[in-house]
Amino acid sequence: MDPILPAAPWLMALAALVSAVACVAAWRAVPWQGRQSALVMAAAMLVVAAGGGDAARGLLLGAVLLLSAMLGTIGVRGTPAAAACCHRALVSLVMAVCAFQSASSGASTDAVATSGHAGHGLNGVLSIIGIVGVVGVVLWTVVAEWFVEPVHEGRAAKMLTIESWAMAAGVAVMCLGF
Repeated sequence: MDPILPAAPWLMALAALVSAVACVAAWRAVPWQGRQSALVMAAAMLVVAAGGGDAARGLLLGAVLLLSAMLGTIGVRGTPAAAACCHRALVSLVMAVCAFQSASSGASTDAVATSGHAGHGLNGVLSIIGIVGVVGVVLWTVVAEWFVEPVHEGRAAKMLTIESWAMAAGVAVMCLGF
């Protein structure tokens, strides 16, 4: 079966790159934990878009994204950046689930593109977790944008808004495109 959107891996990678650039551009408004998370997600999505990997690559990418999500929230509790760091961590976890799904299918990191989000056993459970995660990321982005008072002002606020929407768009394309 062909993917619904053949360019989805590259669109995901582009969204992750936009997100990482916006995060780095907001430099002082984002702690190192958040910047590393954004950069790791962008690098991982470039690896996925380049394709050609096997199940081991999917497992390694998932582990790196999981570790990055955990590092992304260390020491940020109670800071103004805590919510944004947790949002990045959730996006990283959703991407890790997708990578683990490709590893559980025993195929390449493009396996989700050929098998879709359907499946049985562990792959089916990971699909459901991934879809719930994507819905959570998109809802978090909408609620944070429209119902929560911004923590930052000016250029930093604009960059963080771009980053947030790019992350949501990236995971939505990841879910809908395959």
